[in-house]
Parts: sequence; C-alpha cells; structure tokens
Amino acid sequence: MRIAEALLSWYKLNARVLPWRSDPQPYKVWISEIMLQQTQVDTVLPYYERWMVRFPDVWALCDASEQDILAAWEGLGYYSRARNLHKAAQVICTQWGGELPADVDALLHLPGIGRYTAGAIASIAFGLDAPALDGNIRRVYARLFNIKSPLGTKDTEQALWSIATAELPKGQAGDYNQALMDLGSEVCMVKQPACERCPLAECCLAYQLSFQNQLPVRRVKPKVPHHQVTAAIITQDDQVLICKRPPGSLLGGLWEFPGGKMQESDADLADCLRREIVEELGVSITVGDPFGIYKHAYTHFKITLHAFYCSLDDHNQPTALQHSQILWVTTPQLADFPMGKVDRQIANRLMEMDNERRNNPL
Repeated sequence: MRIAEALLSWYKLNARVLPWRSDPQPYKVWISEIMLQQTQVDTVLPYYERWMVRFPDVWALCDASEQDILAAWEGLGYYSRARNLHKAAQVICTQWGGELPADVDALLHLPGIGRYTAGAIASIAFGLDAPALDGNIRRVYARLFNIKSPLGTKDTEQALWSIATAELPKGQAGDYNQALMDLGSEVCMVKQPACERCPLAECCLAYQLSFQNQLPVRRVKPKVPHHQVTAAIITQDDQVLICKRPPGSLLGGLWEFPGGKMQESDADLADCLRREIVEELGVSITVGDPFGIYKHAYTHFKITLHAFYCSLDDHNQPTALQHSQILWVTTPQLADFPMGKVDRQIANRLMEMDNERRNNPL
C-alpha cells in the first residue's frame, strides 16, 4: 500500500476543486463522469453547471425531450453520450425509483456506462471498493509498473485492471481513484511528465529506468480517411431547409443542412450535391454560389465540407427520404435547433449575415 499512502497524502493537499466533488451526489457524479469521457475538465465545467440548472435531478432528465437534451449537450461532441444519459435516466426512474443503484453490476446494465464509469460512480458516490481505469490512470500505472505492451490490447487491459484492483486501498477507493485521475492530469502528463514533483517517483519503475517519456506504448493507428462532403443551403420564401438526422446514425437527432459525401462517380462537388439531394429529399436543385468551406475531425475520419447556396427546381417540395424530419425555418430560428459543430458554424454565419442585413438595410 506504499503507492496508496503516498498518493492519498498528496491528494489531500493537491486535489482539484470541482463541483461534483464538493457535493458528490450519485446523480452529479454520474453526469460529470459521462461528460468527462474523452473531454477535458475545463471544457466540461460550464456545460456541467448549465446542465444542473436545466436538469437538476434524474427525474428532470427523464422527463426532458431528446431535443432539449441534445441542445444542452451541443458542442461537447460524442452525442451518443447524451442520448444514453436520457435512456439511462428512464431506466433509473422506472426500475430504480429515481435513485442510481449502489452496485457495480447494476450500474453496468445502464445505457452508456462501462467498466470505468461504473467503478468511478460506485467508488466516488457510494464509497464502494471499486477500481477505475481511465486514460489518465492507465498512463500512471503503465509508468509505475513499466508496462511496455501497447495500450488497448487484451493482455495490457487485463494487467492494468489487475493492478488497479490489487492497489486499491479498502475504504478509500473514491479518493484513491480521483487522486490517480488528478495525478495523471496534473503531474504524470502525456508529454513531459513532471516527475520531479511526483509523490510516486520513488515507486515508479519507468522513472527509475529513465523510460517515462516512452510510456505508455500506444498501438499504431490506421490512417484516418479524409472525405470531401457537400451541404446545400436551400432557401425559399425567406426560409431555409434543415433536416433531422435519423436515430442511430452519426449525430442522430441533430439537425443539419442536407448533403453528403462525394463519391467516385461524382464529376464534381456540384454533381455530388445534386445527387445527394435527390437521394435524401427526392427533388432536383440548382447549385449556386459557394457559401463556405469547413473542416472537422471526427473520431475515425476527417471531413472538408463545401456548402453552397441552392434553390429548388420548378418549385418541387422536398420529402424526408433519409431523415426523420425536415423543416423550413427562418434564419433566426436556426438557434433553436441542436446541431453538430460544422452545421452550427454554417447556421451562425447565416444568422450573422441576416442580422447585418437587418441592421444595414439598403
């Protein structure tokens, strides 16, 4: 327990002050852990504060509409997290009387909760002796125990979970897990770890071997594909057309400007956009002037999106063939619909241009 003793002593003096720590109610810990998945603390804080005002407890979350939840989540990315929070809240209210279960196995059966999140909630909110293993903790243990096999492999995962379980101090799991998270974030960083101020330097095998900068070993990632994508800004009678992505798809439930990925058979971007609109909306369009070019990186691919002003041919009316819903909205109303990052950029630019026209009429 030499690691636990040194780490907990350090944590008492250096613990980050975070709102879910000062009031570690199960609901608050759960929301914070989901928000923190693949997201930095500084990014999460304002979202967490707004979320707690809008959805102060699990009942409020259960009763909310998916659109309200996605709107509150907009900008955090990985939107399946928000949809799973909603689904889990419904399960908690119907099966657990509105209280998160104080049991790791029961937590694991809730949508969106995996082994790490279940361990974090169980230890922090309920004081259970449950190990946790996130990216920060994996890095700390890989260096402490000089683990040279790549992260993400079956053998490495088994080894790390065995270490996490063996090192866990009974009755102090919550503080211990949070101390490891803080150590990984503030001291044992990905690049240039601050070993000179690490409370575990004397225990760290990688540090003793001057190998800390080479660990953890990461698997070689495949080349990320880069797609050229088009989007149509279709206007009619001072309104613009937006489409709601179907459930289960990437960014499901969010609104977008119609369009799609360029195919080898497309002669150019305009040809791509005309094809996509026929497939998605069943109408032909005239592709006009370029509106803007936007770049974005998703988890497994990157896009360059080319947006164009467009108009319907012969007053055809579009039909939602691939979307769950389509709407004609005024430009100011675009602010009321949750969107992904790129579509929000387009919407914001349209609203800015609309305001400029209103403020500076010809």
